[in-house]
Amino acid sequence: MGTEARDDEEIEAEHRASRLAAAQEYAPDARLEEELRLRLTGPDADGGALRFQWGDALLQPVEHMVSVAAGTPVQLELTGISTGSTVVHARPVAVAADAPESNALDAPATSAASTGLGTLTTLLDALESEHDVREWARLFDAVEAVSRALSRYELDLGVTWYDADGYVRRARLTERGRSYVRRLRETRARDQEIIISGRITELRESGFVKVKTGTAKNAPAYDVRFEDPEELVRMRPGLGDNVHFRVRFRQQLDSMGIARSTEHTYLGPAAEQTSLPLEP
Repeated sequence: MGTEARDDEEIEAEHRASRLAAAQEYAPDARLEEELRLRLTGPDADGGALRFQWGDALLQPVEHMVSVAAGTPVQLELTGISTGSTVVHARPVAVAADAPESNALDAPATSAASTGLGTLTTLLDALESEHDVREWARLFDAVEAVSRALSRYELDLGVTWYDADGYVRRARLTERGRSYVRRLRETRARDQEIIISGRITELRESGFVKVKTGTAKNAPAYDVRFEDPEELVRMRPGLGDNVHFRVRFRQQLDSMGIARSTEHTYLGPAAEQTSLPLEP
């Protein structure tokens, strides 16, 4: 029949599925314990050890990334480290309601972690393939934080998720995916002219004026920058003055249309807006 080239993770996934099938012959509701494996590969990762600086830079950001993908906080705990480069073993922290005397085959069929890892592995696959990832825009900041940490230490990340039903999800984030993340973060400027009306609540010698547009506590307030601070001095504004400014509203948009920064720059005075006449 010949031999089949399979890695250890594939073999273990098959063993888990067989173990679950056998257990369900006696207990139809039996489930496996969930496990997350993070495989770090790189020039310094061959010894099967996790450096403290890697842990500081990666573990909490990975947990945050899973939580954002799940749409709810997910806590993970480290259960071991093994070789094969550096392999980090982790699992979701058991919720109090699930804690009493539940063995490995009694874990819930689905979990927030499983939902998050399903979404996350799909996104990582899309990044590695350089596909459109705009539908996962809400995840991008969290993924970028992990990507930056990996680049800092010249590491690639392999993610393997073993869920409670015996299924396995895999994905990687290599230099190709990280390079795509950096390109997606490149920004372009989009300008438009707007009018800001309100009262001055703050003045700064550096050439900034804060204008609050209403009297309510939560009314929008804008920092308006004067390119020439002397122009602001010549205007002799005072706190509480009502002003009407023409400003350039500039957004720095990334490739997914997310505004990475905004700026309001003074262009000149705007005519006061008068009330529209009422028809008889």
